[in-house]
Amino acid sequence: MNKKTFVILVATMFISMLGFGIVVPLLPIYADQLGASALEIGFINAGFSLALMVSLPFMGRLSDRMGRKVFLCAGLVILTVASLGFIWAQNPLQLILVRVFQGIGASMHLPIAQAYLGDITPEGEEGKWMGHFSAILFSSMGIGPLFGGVLTDLFSINTTFLAMAALCLVGLIATIIFLPEVARKTTLEKQSTVFAGLMKSNILKGAFAFRIATGFSMACIMTFLPLFASQNLGLSVSLIGLLIASRTPLALLQSYTGTLADKYSRRVLVVAGSAAAIIFIALMPTAGSFWPLLAMYALMAIGTAFAMPAATAYVVEEGRVFGMGASMALFMMAMQIGNGVGPIMLGGIVDFTGIESAFYSAAAILLMGIVAFIWFTRKQAPKVS
Repeated sequence: MNKKTFVILVATMFISMLGFGIVVPLLPIYADQLGASALEIGFINAGFSLALMVSLPFMGRLSDRMGRKVFLCAGLVILTVASLGFIWAQNPLQLILVRVFQGIGASMHLPIAQAYLGDITPEGEEGKWMGHFSAILFSSMGIGPLFGGVLTDLFSINTTFLAMAALCLVGLIATIIFLPEVARKTTLEKQSTVFAGLMKSNILKGAFAFRIATGFSMACIMTFLPLFASQNLGLSVSLIGLLIASRTPLALLQSYTGTLADKYSRRVLVVAGSAAAIIFIALMPTAGSFWPLLAMYALMAIGTAFAMPAATAYVVEEGRVFGMGASMALFMMAMQIGNGVGPIMLGGIVDFTGIESAFYSAAAILLMGIVAFIWFTRKQAPKVS
């Protein structure tokens, strides 16, 4: 592993994802202030994910052919412009359009960065380095909401959007100056049949099912947890940002749990971690104040910290066979299917049955995803030390 390149990659990702995470606690509340219904709020979040879902297969495969850096830079340009687009948006439809544009930019950045890391990761250390990467990535996404909540309470929501654009721009400049192009570890012959190969891999099918389900559950958290905390518990935007940011120190666990995925059964880590997440998502509607909700959210994040590096390590291994960019794009696309379908489905359910039902539905979908993961990976030999 080239540690200097790794540090540069994760530093630029931290900066850009910090900017991206700033709006997490704000968009549902901002959309509500613009008169959006729960279903429209679902479409606003889904617009980002659906654009990602459509773009990802092309971006991953093209980056396998053309190189990673050009896609990383182009994605950050779009994310910077989209950040300013939130200031322009004055109604729910315009917010949906901005989110779609933002999703296209993200499809050129997030999975390509993971593919870049996969290219430079030594064999047998997939869990370790993906764990470090996930820890830093989720930390930036956790700090962002707190930063955004405080900025909005102290100044205005437009100030927060400007800060988001500035951070994405800094990430772009750092990528251009400091990040070298990387040699890709897939031949053109392999790339030509990459998606046919992906569909033949039971490991990737299991990881795909897992990622769809986790995407669905995360869509519930990011879309309806801020609304639940604001409407049912009366929390301020700063407290909601603090709630979501509480996952930051817990995300750092992935640096440790990633090394476990190289020593012990990745399958067990995925299943056990997800089981904990299911329990605490289902319990969230019972929280009557900030502290119980914080505890449930933190315990859910701990479960995810055990599951995610192990699942990603599976994908890195398969990526060496079928194409790293395409494999990471498929993994990211699975998450965006969950993120795209989840808010729309849950928005309709919430309009008819109440906000609590979103959490119960998310827990049920995650359970089904884990059952599918267990089925597809049932013939894999356990990995032990």
